[in-house]
Amino acid sequence: MANKVAIVTGGSGDIGQAIAKRLLLDHDNVILADRDIAGAQAAAHDIGKGCTAFQLDVTDTNACAALAKYTATLGDLKTLVNNAGAARAVSLQSTTLEDWQADRALNLDASFIVFKAVADQLIGTRGSVVNIASVNGISVFGHPAYSAAKAGMIHLTRLIAVEYGQFGVRANTIAPGTVRTRAWEARAADNPAVFDDAAAHYALGRIVRPNDVAEAVGFLASDLAAAITGICLPVDCGLTAGIPALAATFSQSNDYR
Repeated sequence: MANKVAIVTGGSGDIGQAIAKRLLLDHDNVILADRDIAGAQAAAHDIGKGCTAFQLDVTDTNACAALAKYTATLGDLKTLVNNAGAARAVSLQSTTLEDWQADRALNLDASFIVFKAVADQLIGTRGSVVNIASVNGISVFGHPAYSAAKAGMIHLTRLIAVEYGQFGVRANTIAPGTVRTRAWEARAADNPAVFDDAAAHYALGRIVRPNDVAEAVGFLASDLAAAITGICLPVDCGLTAGIPALAATFSQSNDYR
């Protein structure tokens, strides 16, 4: 039997590495695809056997085609995780057209480009797509261009699920809440209490860990989720369910505190 292969874009980041480690439990090879090749190589080395790095600009169709060719040399592609993403302007008033287009390209267009590059391989293996969106794609938490792109990603996932289901390809989205990663370093430097401030809004009283996202990816990519496609799974410690402080205010009950 051919090796089972997974691709994780944005693989050098904290969430990408956690996903790669989880997928190696049931895949033979995991490709960390990232524009930061040095970071991806270092991460692949730390993760160890079965993990390789590939330099990739997810917005470049030629680069994604090269990724597809490389993937085919390793075995059968079973899982694609579109994890690459970042946000620029923090408010609609401060968002320029350049910001809007850059966030759309990275957080929405790229998922389409990467999927199209490897779609035939996924059809051949009846594989799975897991797109990493955000609670920002469900409700308003700032970063408007990023948020609109992530909302588009959620719908793109449904489009894949409905059209490619006939080939046995499943597609699902994960929408994480606040995850403590290196992407938050600047905000944490400005406000050392930022994670405690955020946690106060979450039903579980904490923010999300990279491993929380990784376990959800592992489930959705596995045969345990064989009948699940087209869904958006919030991994958000209860943020989208409701905010305890607001429930306390509206009900005037101390039971929510």
